[in-house]
Amino acid sequence: MNAVVSAYNWVPDFAQGLVRDMRVRWALEEAGQPYRSEPIAQQDKTGSANRAKQPFGQVPAYADGEVEMFESGAIVLRIAEGSEALMPRDPAGRARVQTWMFCALNTMEIPVAFLTELNLFSAGQAWTEGARPRVEGWLRQRLADLSTRLGQNPYLDGDRFTAGDLLMADVLRTLPEAMLAEQPNLAAYVERCTSRPAFQRAMAAQLADFTGSPPPGWA
Repeated sequence: MNAVVSAYNWVPDFAQGLVRDMRVRWALEEAGQPYRSEPIAQQDKTGSANRAKQPFGQVPAYADGEVEMFESGAIVLRIAEGSEALMPRDPAGRARVQTWMFCALNTMEIPVAFLTELNLFSAGQAWTEGARPRVEGWLRQRLADLSTRLGQNPYLDGDRFTAGDLLMADVLRTLPEAMLAEQPNLAAYVERCTSRPAFQRAMAAQLADFTGSPPPGWA
């Protein structure tokens, strides 16, 4: 069977293109694996049907006829393990890709998500300004370290795009543009990754699913 990926049928404008089913769609597109999306209305996301697939009432959930999964990083790993386009077959190459995947979701995404919390979800709250210098300093150090490691290589594993790049670019593209621009090689790296045809197809597919209406009470 084709893979099935759950996704929202509506999100606010600022979140369009950024919901985490995007990274799963991107991986499937890179792997050349057909799939279909299963849109979920916002008011149904915490219902029993979705929680049976995604215990936290989120997206994505994933099924491919052999397994059922949630957590976008784990799903991308599953797809990559079956696709040489995303992960080499030799043990050393696989280990490098797996390491960069976990780096993207742990070392990088945690401070990026914290900054997003300050800038968006908790904007205007008194505590955010006290936390900002530490969070921004933490993140800038992470970006500087990543920039040094990437150097002038096209991708994290040299000349080859992998699932590590997919997750890393998906994390970095959520940064404020000005902060990312402080490391020009990282800005170019994100542009290189997101210019790939597979990313563009995945983006178009996610945006096409946003045909629903906001939940009652949304302002």
